[in-house]
Amino acid sequence: MEFIPEEIEAYAEKYTQPESKVLQELNRETWSRVMQPRMLSGHLQGRLLSFLSGLVQPDRVLDIGTYTGYSALCLAEGLAPGGKVHTIEVNRELEHMIRLYIGKAGMEDSIALHFGEAAELIPSIEGPYDLVFIDADKENYPRYFDLVVDRVRPGGMIIADNVLWSGNVLKPAREMDAETSALAAYAKKVYDDPRVESLLLPVRDGLMLARKGDG
Repeated sequence: MEFIPEEIEAYAEKYTQPESKVLQELNRETWSRVMQPRMLSGHLQGRLLSFLSGLVQPDRVLDIGTYTGYSALCLAEGLAPGGKVHTIEVNRELEHMIRLYIGKAGMEDSIALHFGEAAELIPSIEGPYDLVFIDADKENYPRYFDLVVDRVRPGGMIIADNVLWSGNVLKPAREMDAETSALAAYAKKVYDDPRVESLLLPVRDGLMLARKGDG
């Protein structure tokens, strides 16, 4: 998942705003107790999400794929007064941990937790959205984009994680598995969509930013 030398990443983290104590604790606990901890956004990506959220100052954020809640907490840091992050998770076994850290961060009024299949829940979560973060089942990324793009306000942003998929998106199409194929299709779909302008950042495992146009 890492595309730059560890020493360079450590240098970048050294000069990046540190995680809060709550996020540091959540980071450690995720790595020690939860399967597939590399799914966690982590320090550098988390600060980027917080930074972008602060620039947008969203009233309403949709976070597709809560995992242990790290990204939701980062996105909530940039909310406008009275704003809310609606975060969706399919795995109820993570509920206690998610709610524990939302409470430790004092974000109970800023983060609404929804459990279930994202494709079924998204239409029921009121928009418009100022910011959307997609970090869930990769095969459904194109579907999630279709579900949210018309509900993102002009000037709003859609961010998708893992779009480089450890470099597997560079393989010939015939060698791609279903997840890789969906991620490659997502990148092309966003790039070709006239409603948004796109920027693919080779940060960690790849973040694709799509800004909704004003037209």
